Amino acid sequence: MSSAGSRDDSREAELRDRLATAKRVVIKIGSSAIASVGPGVHRDRLEFLADAAEARMTAGSDVFMVSSGAVAAGMAPLGLERRPRDIASKQAVSSVGQAELAGAWGEAFARHGRTTGLVLLTATDIGRRDTARNAQRTLDKMRTLGIVPIINENDAIATYEFHFGDNDRLAALVSHLLSADALILLSDVDAMYDRNPVEPGARRISFVGRDDPLADVEAGDGGALGTGGMASKLAAAKLAADAGVPVLLTSAELAGAAVAPGFSGGTVFEPRPERMSARRFWVRHVADATGSVTLDDGAVSAISAGPRRSLLVAGISGVERGFFKGDVIELLDARGKRVGRGIAGYDATELRELLELRRAATEKDGLGRPLVHADDLVVV
Repeated sequence: MSSAGSRDDSREAELRDRLATAKRVVIKIGSSAIASVGPGVHRDRLEFLADAAEARMTAGSDVFMVSSGAVAAGMAPLGLERRPRDIASKQAVSSVGQAELAGAWGEAFARHGRTTGLVLLTATDIGRRDTARNAQRTLDKMRTLGIVPIINENDAIATYEFHFGDNDRLAALVSHLLSADALILLSDVDAMYDRNPVEPGARRISFVGRDDPLADVEAGDGGALGTGGMASKLAAAKLAADAGVPVLLTSAELAGAAVAPGFSGGTVFEPRPERMSARRFWVRHVADATGSVTLDDGAVSAISAGPRRSLLVAGISGVERGFFKGDVIELLDARGKRVGRGIAGYDATELRELLELRRAATEKDGLGRPLVHADDLVVV
């Protein structure tokens, strides 16, 4: 075995130990793991998953459940055999499914003397600092009161996020919001493979290092009931790991083993060594960008090289979209590729005026001031 292989094995073993002993754990359940066309919610599966969560809580962990399945759960009571296609129908069906899921999860945990509480969020809620703080306080108070949070995407009112494997991304965002020690993503696949696992020669990937680009991995979309799929789960795992949260991806069928020490299955994702600050995480992953600027090659090189540096006005070659001071903006290279994000220190109008003065060679003052301070800039 090569020395590089030995190092990876050591890092994987250490990471699996961290996951096995994590104090604050977010467990995300996929739609296909708990519901199907016709029967709707499989209560026996929810009981199995509640048993796994209870085992982890008995061992001393705080557990937060993120549950998909609202649309799938709502189809059976309405006699629907196919997932609705239009947004309004999906949202109407999900309103029925939320009640179904809440009741089923409540019954599953009641067997252990646990009380559950339903928390409906969207990624947009977490993107607003006031609602994010409220959600954080609520979830923490539920923990101290002994309530098991059942967190779900608020499908009945969600718009843009509704199409993009919302609960996978939501689970990653909640993991950061709670400063979780582990995120466990449970679906219908036992691990991540380099291609569809039903194809001959598909290889299970046991460990994903923090700098692994996964260039050879083919990730597909969700199935008939889900909106995510492996592509969504991979994106969520990388997002959480980038925030400093270790991640385990495996199947719901293996939930009992996955929450216990010694589990060698699934795929584990190595987090960054240090937790990303709430502000930088918000800039990079949550906030909507309202404008963009183009950087010259020197500025791209400057912000890409460590340690972190501010983006100076002198490095801006153009303003592509309007914005105001305090907005999050996209930073683009000369070819239009996004190289970073940051919080603007000027309005777009003021920045354009500075650039016009530079072109006229009548003013140099201000060009050395930062457009984006180093503390508010992230490279992507």
